[in-house]
Amino acid sequence: MKPGLKPNMDSTVSTTVTDNMVARLGGQQIHPVLATAQMIEWMEWAGRRLILPYLEEGEDAVGYAVDIVHLAPTLVGETFSATAIFREQSGTRIVADVVAENARGPIGKGTFVQVLVAKEALDGRIRALRAAQLSQTDAGSPPHAD
Repeated sequence: MKPGLKPNMDSTVSTTVTDNMVARLGGQQIHPVLATAQMIEWMEWAGRRLILPYLEEGEDAVGYAVDIVHLAPTLVGETFSATAIFREQSGTRIVADVVAENARGPIGKGTFVQVLVAKEALDGRIRALRAAQLSQTDAGSPPHAD
């Protein structure tokens, strides 16, 4: 990781809640408000944007841990922001405090941890998983007729 990321540096992203972002489970709408998972996605995006300028060539980061509480609802059509605030780096782990807010105040808070990885190693692991998945699919499919 390149030097320069200091405690309390932050990154903020904003969006407007759409019908596609409401709480759903099993494909069914549960509540007509921002889903917790969607709020967390935007918190993770803020965290990734925080570290992107400091990643070395050949380096990437993956999500490792999320500890979030969802404090208040946000309606479809309302805008909210998610901010990641760099707390510390411990080895390959990057820890950020995250907060989400709408016009009425905080809607979520917690921590988000990313782990630095070599792009080549990550790509290799993904390729191996895909190859294993294809092998399982081919083993379970019926023979092809010519």
